[in-house]
Amino acid sequence: MSVQLSGLWVPNSPPSPPYFLPNRGRFSASALSSQSPTIQIIGVGGPSWRDNGYGNPNGNLFDGCQAESDLWSDINTDLYHWTKTLRPVQWFPGHIAKAEKELKEQLKLMDVVIEVRDGRIPISTSHPQMDLWLGNRKRILVLNREDMISTADRNAWADYFTKNGTKAVFSNGKLGMGTMKLGRLAKELAADVNIKRRAKGLLPRAIRAGIVGYPNVGKSSLINRLLKRRMCPAAPRPGVTRDLRWVRFGKDLELLDSPGILPMRISDQSAAIKLAICDDIGERSYDVSDVAAILVQMLTKLPTVGGDTLRKRYKIDVDSHNGKIFIEKLAVRVFNGDVHQAAFRVLADFRKGKFGWTALERPSR
Repeated sequence: MSVQLSGLWVPNSPPSPPYFLPNRGRFSASALSSQSPTIQIIGVGGPSWRDNGYGNPNGNLFDGCQAESDLWSDINTDLYHWTKTLRPVQWFPGHIAKAEKELKEQLKLMDVVIEVRDGRIPISTSHPQMDLWLGNRKRILVLNREDMISTADRNAWADYFTKNGTKAVFSNGKLGMGTMKLGRLAKELAADVNIKRRAKGLLPRAIRAGIVGYPNVGKSSLINRLLKRRMCPAAPRPGVTRDLRWVRFGKDLELLDSPGILPMRISDQSAAIKLAICDDIGERSYDVSDVAAILVQMLTKLPTVGGDTLRKRYKIDVDSHNGKIFIEKLAVRVFNGDVHQAAFRVLADFRKGKFGWTALERPSR
């Protein structure tokens, strides 16, 4: 049995969908050993998310891990069903098709690839074809917007990538402090390029590093911070960068700034909704009121936010199954019945951290 609430599908007892977190590409980077306030390399010895408030204080460690895993599994299951009756979120403007074709050609010239993802949704901002495109090419995985997630979120993802043999670099591209280390790392990973050239009697050349990822995950801002000047157009909205552009970083590193690349069709609508919430996809592709309603329902289930936080901020009662009704009440109370403005306010408040900084994804156990 299921219940329809103002356009959102709320299951009473939904079956579990086939959720999984794919094992993404791996890279070897022994040079990932230093730390800075804004770009941090996570290894095995760091503090665990289990030590940051998500374990069970009255039980053993396994109980805490299991409870946390069950919580996120339930959220994923609910999200799957909430999105089934909504208009599909799809966004593939013409410049992306052109950029994708050009990027595939430029990949042949790259010595190392820096893949940037949104730290709030690392799996949803992983292109399903990226592994195929990169093959065995050396890769640096950057989880940007570290400042927008909690320590517990960060450590959970650090554990996940470490267990999967991937070293993850966490960054705050907005502030940019420490980005010089990312440039040095790219050169260190591709050092064998010039070793091989010298062995053939050729002169050394600049290392070529491509920066790739979804729209609005901070690729251009990262390059601008590396260069310490505004060389690439950057703005807090998707679709600003439309052309591939090589820029020089010193004498021995060249960086390729590329437009955000999305799949032509997003089959995982749970991921698409999270892209919309985090402003990583064009606003024309989704209904703002539907996305805000689902965000409200997700936030009520997160222990770091919960219904009380929303209730205190907006002075409106809320539970995990009335996101649409909540937006409508907020519209009447504050925006003279304008549902679009009310929905946009909730999304903007989340993006600005008004509910506290939190990720919308956690890895499975």
